[in-house]
Amino acid sequence: MNPEKRINVKTMVAMAMLSAIACVLMLTVQFRYMPGNEFLVHDPKDIVIVIGGFLYGPLAVVAMSIIVAFVEMVTISLDGWVGFAMNFISSCAFACPAALIYKRYRSRAGATIGLVAGWLFVTAIMLMWNYIITPVYRGFPREVVVPLLATVFLPFNLIKYGIGAAVAMLIYKPLSIALKKLKIIEEADTKPSLKQNIVIGVVLSVCFAAIPCVLLILVLRGVI
Repeated sequence: MNPEKRINVKTMVAMAMLSAIACVLMLTVQFRYMPGNEFLVHDPKDIVIVIGGFLYGPLAVVAMSIIVAFVEMVTISLDGWVGFAMNFISSCAFACPAALIYKRYRSRAGATIGLVAGWLFVTAIMLMWNYIITPVYRGFPREVVVPLLATVFLPFNLIKYGIGAAVAMLIYKPLSIALKKLKIIEEADTKPSLKQNIVIGVVLSVCFAAIPCVLLILVLRGVI
């Protein structure tokens, strides 16, 4: 077998394994700590997804996020495709910036900066998405949602992804070393080119920043 194909197959198997672990955690480990807002569920799936991103890059994050969000939609979620979209967006908004920065700067400092960037990015993005989408699928009037942004959604996302970033930082290196010793995973040795980083960055920025900004403008103008 061609060595490159063997590496690709091994990468796909490893990503499938990580996706399965993320799904198991999503299904079995859940916390609700916002009284009166039990629909906000904290589970640790994004820790596994961001570790997958550290190993294989931001495109792996997108693939894993789709798989895990779909499994959640067809198992425990009651929110259908809207819930799928919100779970996919939140996972990618957290893990993609972290993976992109770490892919460029492979060091503890790079991982730390990436995780902090992902933590802040997902918190900001989800505030916009919650403002736009929550009235649609929860049936809340938008004037009811606005006060919840600062008192419910902001602290929830700061806590959820702050914990996720801290845990990922603690376990990534020991876990990746153990998995590589067991020959379960192989971390990519090559860094993406500057052009690849720019293309990925532009695509992710459009998906997770530009789109909600456009929708927000339409909401404020009363179009939607």
